[in-house]
Amino acid sequence: MNSDLKLKKHVEDELSWEPSVDAAAIGVGVKDAIVTLSGHVSSFAEKHAAEAAVMRIHGVRALANELEVRLSGDSHREDDDIARTAAFALNWNSSVPKDRVKISVSNGIVSLEGTVDWNFQRVAAEKTVSHLMGVKGVNNLLTVKAVPMRTDVKSQIESALKRNAEAHADHIQVTISGSKVILSGTAETMSDRFAAEVAAWKAPGVSMVENDIEVSSFATLTGVI
Repeated sequence: MNSDLKLKKHVEDELSWEPSVDAAAIGVGVKDAIVTLSGHVSSFAEKHAAEAAVMRIHGVRALANELEVRLSGDSHREDDDIARTAAFALNWNSSVPKDRVKISVSNGIVSLEGTVDWNFQRVAAEKTVSHLMGVKGVNNLLTVKAVPMRTDVKSQIESALKRNAEAHADHIQVTISGSKVILSGTAETMSDRFAAEVAAWKAPGVSMVENDIEVSSFATLTGVI
């Protein structure tokens, strides 16, 4: 059995193991360690859970999530109802700055616009609306406000990566361009790659993180047994 077939079985097993996902409705394709998910799920939260499950698997180099959100009759909600509920939910989330996020909804797709001070606020806003009933997808168009960065921000990020057990900092390079952080190098898993990005976003003044880290081919060849 070649590595793609082994990886496919690992993905299928992990989806079946994840209680928030109905694996029976999800198709899995793997080519050159790139995973494609097809089929349908009952909510956007389930689609996200399936994606997170795949990212945990050693050997996955990239993921194409083509799952379709198909709401059941009792889960369908009108756009204006979703918009009102989303506004209420964001207002009650202390991690989201008040009156800074504009919401629009079209065919169940929620779009978030505005400017926040930190990326964790941007992430919190998306998580808040993504689990609401009737939501089929989220377009997070929120931007992080750029502010002058300290001259030692590169070394700060590098130190943060070294403290993070998942990041494997020895194989990651950090470049600063204005208020943008560029990450390059290699990671063993997609989760490691994401962990490095999360660490970089925590630096004060960062308005954008460009993640060019590649999942290593060595991990692909040896990580699936």
